[in-house]
Amino acid sequence: MRAILLMLAVVVLLGGGLTAAQASPAAVADDGAKVVQETWLDARTVDLKIDSPALGTTGMVRLIVPAGWTAQPTRTWPVLFLLHGCCEPVDYRSWDQFTDVKAFTANKDALVVMPTDGPAGMYTKWWNFGLSNTPDWDTFHTAEVRQIVERGYRGGTRRAIAGLSIGGYGALAYAFQHKGMFGAAASYSGVPDTLYLGIPAWIAGILIRTGSYNIVSLWGDVWSMKPLWSAHNPADHVEDLRGTALYVSCGSGQAGPLDPAGAQGDVLETSALLSSQSFTDKLRQANVPATVDYYGPGTHSWPYWQRALHNSWPVLSGALGLPA
Repeated sequence: MRAILLMLAVVVLLGGGLTAAQASPAAVADDGAKVVQETWLDARTVDLKIDSPALGTTGMVRLIVPAGWTAQPTRTWPVLFLLHGCCEPVDYRSWDQFTDVKAFTANKDALVVMPTDGPAGMYTKWWNFGLSNTPDWDTFHTAEVRQIVERGYRGGTRRAIAGLSIGGYGALAYAFQHKGMFGAAASYSGVPDTLYLGIPAWIAGILIRTGSYNIVSLWGDVWSMKPLWSAHNPADHVEDLRGTALYVSCGSGQAGPLDPAGAQGDVLETSALLSSQSFTDKLRQANVPATVDYYGPGTHSWPYWQRALHNSWPVLSGALGLPA
C-alpha cells in the first residue's frame, strides 16, 4: 500500500493526471454510451471521454466537482451545465480556461458539467448529416452525458443550464424541448430567435467557417423547411419556457469597459442582441417572466460572459436549491 501511495504522489508531483481506463460500470447511459477514459486533472477537475452512440464517435466532457465531493461519497449534487460557443479550439475546456468558474464555484455545492459541442454542433440533432443521420448533439448532452453524470458522478436531479453564443441558444433550446429537465436557463450573447432577420445567414456563416459547407444538413433549407427551423427555435416556443427561470444578457457590440484599449466593435454581438431582443419581446408579450440584462457597450468575448455567469447566479442557484 505504501508503494502505491508513493507512486501516486510521484505522478502528481510530475504534473500528470490520474487516468483510469474506464469509470465505474454504473456510468453507462440507457443507449450504451459509456466513459472509456477518465482523467483527473486535480482534486476537483476530471475529463471524461465518452463513447457515444448519439455522435457515432467519442465526445469529451469536463466536470468540476464540488469541494466536498470526495469527502461525502453518498451525497448527490445539483448540476450546472455550461455550454461553449462555436469555433473555439479548446472546446469543452473553454469555460474552465477562460473564466474563473472553478474559483467561483469553490464555495458552491454544484457539480459543473462542460460538454463538447464540436466546432459548431448547434446543440441539436442534425437533420441529414450523411447516411448515418449523426451527430445528435441533443441526445449526447441531455441523455447520455446527463445519465452518466447522475449514475457515475453523483449528479442530482436539480439542474440549471447556461451558455454563450450558440451555447446560449442551446441552453434555451434544451430548456423548452425537455420541459422540466432544467429549472433555470441562461443565455449570454445567444441567438434565441434563430428565424430573426439575418440570423439564418449568421448560422450558415458559422457552419461554413467550421467546414460544414452543406449547411442544409442542419435543419434543411430555411424557406422550404421552415417548420423544422421553427421546431428548434426558442422564440417560437416561449410558452414552453413558462415555469423555467430565465436569464438573458447581451451587449451592443460596441467596445465596452471589459475590452482592451483600442478594441473594435463586432457584428457578432450586434446580431446576438437583435436575436435576443426579439426573443425577450416575445416573452414579454406572452407574460413569461425573465431577468434581462442588455448592458450596452460590450463585445462578443469572454470577460462579459464571465461577468454574466456571476450576475446570473441568483437565477441559476434558485433552480439548484443553493444560496444566491
